[in-house]
Amino acid sequence: MPLIRDYIAEHARVLNLGAGAVRAIDRGDLDSARRLLAEMASELKSHWRGEENGLFKVMAREELFAEHIDPLIREHRELNDLLATVDLTRPDDQAAIRDAMEELWEHTRKEEDGIFPAALTSLDGDAWDAAIEAWHEAHPDREMVKWSV
Repeated sequence: MPLIRDYIAEHARVLNLGAGAVRAIDRGDLDSARRLLAEMASELKSHWRGEENGLFKVMAREELFAEHIDPLIREHRELNDLLATVDLTRPDDQAAIRDAMEELWEHTRKEEDGIFPAALTSLDGDAWDAAIEAWHEAHPDREMVKWSV
């Protein structure tokens, strides 16, 4: 499913950016860390918009899925708030970024190992169309990943 593939690719990008930011913090290169976190926040903004307005919205129609999706959205908000307010000159904020990157890894596991497989087995064509349309609306400057031959 192209939509799931692209969400997983976005996860890989943000996890790599976050890991790079942590390495930069560890080197004392706060300018690079800030740049990487800003790039990560930008990627997450469109990623979350697509997920929440598309895949999560259609899945949340089922109570069973809604109870798993609501905490994921809450985690999106918490990371967004941290990225918007972090001051990397403060050791506590540096530690908060390290913790947040560990939590983000766990968050992506919940999606990739739980929500995404559940979507593959439970959504119908109309739901997939709505979820894909939301991805396109959230990524107006991007096309879905294309397979090359």
